[in-house]
Amino acid sequence: MPTLYLVRHGLAASAWDREIDPGLDALGREQAASLVRELNSLAPVDLIVSPLARTRETAAPLAAAWQVEPRIEPRVGEIPSPVSGLAERGLWLREVATRAWPQMGKPLRQWRGQVLMALAEIEGDAVVVSHYIAINAAVGAAVGDDRVVHFHPDHCSVTVLRSGAGRFELVRRGAEAATRVL
Repeated sequence: MPTLYLVRHGLAASAWDREIDPGLDALGREQAASLVRELNSLAPVDLIVSPLARTRETAAPLAAAWQVEPRIEPRVGEIPSPVSGLAERGLWLREVATRAWPQMGKPLRQWRGQVLMALAEIEGDAVVVSHYIAINAAVGAAVGDDRVVHFHPDHCSVTVLRSGAGRFELVRRGAEAATRVL
C-alpha cells in the first residue's frame, strides 16, 4: 500500500484572490527549505507537484536534495474557479468552502474525482505538493467526509495517507492553521 505525503505549498507571495499564480514569499521559501529536514529520510520516493509556481517552488529544495526532477501532475492542481475576476474568485472560494461535494456542480465534482484518481494511480510512496482544497478532498475521501473543507492544513504541513485498491486511509493530518483565503 503506497504512502502518500501530501504537502500544502509554502506561503505564497500573494493571496489567491489577488494574483493567479504567485510564487513563494520569503517565509514560504523558509518553510520549503524546512521540508528537506522533515522529509529527507524518505528518499528515494516520487516527487509530484501541481503545475503552479508555489508548489514547484515548495518542492525545489527537496528536488535539489534528492537530485530528482519533480513530476508535474495537473490533476493535483488548484481548484478551478468559474469566475475570472480575482476579487470574485475569493468570494467564490469562501462560499465553496462552506459546502459539501454533493452540492457542487458537475465540473467541481469532476475536478475532485480527478484529484482522487491522480492520487490513486500513484504506485509507490510519494511526496505530493498540492493545495488546500485538493488535500481536503483527499482527506475527506479517506475519512468519508463530503464537506469541501473540514480541516485547515497549514503551509508546508504534511498530511499522510495510504492508498490502495482505489481507497485512501488517513494516517495523520498535517499541522493546522488559519489561512488568509478562508
